[in-house]
Amino acid sequence: MSLLTEQLGILDHAAPLELRGTVAEVRGLALRVADLPAPIGAMVAIRGKNHHGSRLDGEVVGFEHDQAIVMPLGPTTGVRRGDRVTAEHFTPFVRVGESLLGRVLDGMGRPMDGAGPLADTVLRPLTPTPVDPLDRPLINQPLATGVRAIDALVSVGRGQRIGVFAAPGVGKSTLLGTMARHTAADVSVIALVGERGREVRDFIDNNLGPDGLARSVVICATSDQPALLRIRAAVVAAVVAEYFRDNGLDVMLIMDSVTRFCQAQRQVGLAAGEPPATKGYPPSVFSMLPTLLERSGRTSKGSITGVYSVLVEGDDINEPISDACRGVLDGHIQLSRDLAQKGHYPAIDLLTSVSRVVDDVTGGDQQNARREVLNLIHSYHEVEDLLNIGAYAAGSNPDFDLAIACKPAVDRLLQQGRNEVKDVAGFEAARSQLMALMQKIGQAQQQLKQRTRQPGIVPAAR
Repeated sequence: MSLLTEQLGILDHAAPLELRGTVAEVRGLALRVADLPAPIGAMVAIRGKNHHGSRLDGEVVGFEHDQAIVMPLGPTTGVRRGDRVTAEHFTPFVRVGESLLGRVLDGMGRPMDGAGPLADTVLRPLTPTPVDPLDRPLINQPLATGVRAIDALVSVGRGQRIGVFAAPGVGKSTLLGTMARHTAADVSVIALVGERGREVRDFIDNNLGPDGLARSVVICATSDQPALLRIRAAVVAAVVAEYFRDNGLDVMLIMDSVTRFCQAQRQVGLAAGEPPATKGYPPSVFSMLPTLLERSGRTSKGSITGVYSVLVEGDDINEPISDACRGVLDGHIQLSRDLAQKGHYPAIDLLTSVSRVVDDVTGGDQQNARREVLNLIHSYHEVEDLLNIGAYAAGSNPDFDLAIACKPAVDRLLQQGRNEVKDVAGFEAARSQLMALMQKIGQAQQQLKQRTRQPGIVPAAR
């Protein structure tokens, strides 16, 4: 029956008749094709004598008068007027299955790791019917990420969508690799969208590692590949995650980065004739963002916990893509360049990071401890400049004194090396360390109350 179902799926997505057109014009990144009445989203093949018998795939992205606008999935070098264009599939699809685990795929869902073809796969459309909102249970279970600072203070729930907002060079890829390698989810699906070619191998070998790759599926489209491949890599990753979710698994979907996905859609939109709107981004970018991000979440079958990195351009946290993502996601983790320059990794700015489900997935004692630690971090942030110039006198403010005394202990909880695995056994491990920190804070508070007021002397919690 599975073979019959697969064949029926192929028929559903195939063109009912052969539609042919010819290349009339090449304008920028797009082709104008005459006499091709194919719908938007249809996959086409461009063939001509110049291709020496090979083919160039493309996708219909719009129309202009009586011509179809086709974005190619490869370089247009050699394409000429009159080349034949044939519509092949009206609805794009990809093959998914258990055999994808441990594999590295390209933006079309094809193996690129040299480990042979995929076996026992089924067809899935790239644009399935959206999940019924009433079929989304409440997010009330925590999901361990393997990062103590997140598990203890910005707790993530199964089925949550959270963004990692970061400027270049502050440890974003390392943080995402740690989460993929140590998460409590059953499967990790990782989309590397628009990354540098060098970083793909570095992420797989150093950040993810062999153990992490064995339970992951990696889909990548580097920055030198066409815009449509970068867009498809993100969408294919969502389809793969949905397949494992529908099989009853908890999936962590990591996408790096949403910004480059939007930049690719900007190229497609402008090539299709859309007017530029906010900072050059056409309206289709802000229409596609919620469509992509809403595909994560929890259903009655399983869950997809989405972790989406957002590249903050020019360190401007209010740039259009960041603003649009914050409005859709269920929380955000902000990475700080100042903390990274101090050697504080992961460089998470906890004062500007928010998880909207943290109170739904944690107990009352952890919530109280979280508020206490955040208050200490805020107090130290306020007094730090005075400390640096020697203008603060110990005993002037009890909150500042406690924050100074507890700074070493708080940093030990928040800092974590890439290969540090002894304290990332699960969510309870992070919670236990947070409770242990609270005991040290209580001891430091008692010492401060009992000590004789001596300016400049503040005992530290060790």
